[in-house]
Amino acid sequence: MTTKFALRTIPLVTVMTAAVMFGAAAHAQTAASPAAAAPTREAVKMETADFLRTHRWDDDRTSWVMKSGVDAPAGVKPRTEVKAERDVFLRANRWSNETSTWVPVKGGSRDLGTMSRTQVAAETKQFLATHTFDEEKGAYVAKAPRKTK
Repeated sequence: MTTKFALRTIPLVTVMTAAVMFGAAAHAQTAASPAAAAPTREAVKMETADFLRTHRWDDDRTSWVMKSGVDAPAGVKPRTEVKAERDVFLRANRWSNETSTWVPVKGGSRDLGTMSRTQVAAETKQFLATHTFDEEKGAYVAKAPRKTK
């Protein structure tokens, strides 16, 4: 009977010892992390109050939108300009499924008005999957290609 008891307690003691050792190491790492980098509670409250003054929740879009009559912050392009830049790109390029890249349209730009809504939506979705808007440059830039295995 003592051997059965010894075999059952050894793993339990090992598990408990490991939990205490790793728990102490994890606590030591979190205690040493710099607390100065985190924003203060007052700063977060001020940012939230400023945001709620200028934005409202839109149930149709299921996202936050700027309230009417509120100007965009300094340095941020209006949504209409950003969409116009996207449309210029879509007129000049088309997505090629064969090469998985954007290919320039031969013979000038396309008229997006002649495309169906599903075609425009599909190309816009692909554009947003391959490009991101860079706030610093104020323009869309291509995302880095995904690494393949």
